[in-house]
Amino acid sequence: MSTLADILHQLCPRCRMGKIFRGSLLRGFPRMHERCPVCNLKFEREEGYFLGAMYISYGIGVVVICVFAAVLWMLTRWSLPKVVLWGVLLFVPFVPGITLFSRVLWIYLDRSVDPERDG
Repeated sequence: MSTLADILHQLCPRCRMGKIFRGSLLRGFPRMHERCPVCNLKFEREEGYFLGAMYISYGIGVVVICVFAAVLWMLTRWSLPKVVLWGVLLFVPFVPGITLFSRVLWIYLDRSVDPERDG
């Protein structure tokens, strides 16, 4: 449970105290710290590091759109193209949050596989 809470709070995977992002989504799209402000862990280990986060984001997006479309279809019995279109439109507001969550999840997954390469 602690790791899940740290991911949701966007905390550094090493020290679990420093914030990964400089701000909040409530004040615009936040920038990432280059390094953890507490333990100095480098978050982006190499150029193109967050490509894996894009795959995570894509997977989450497909699942969310499918859930929206399925719920709409059960409630309305609209055609497949119509429910998919509305599923995508309902998904759009969630994109920034999912993008941030995917980056944090990618950092945690990568650190669990290769914890010693701190860059």
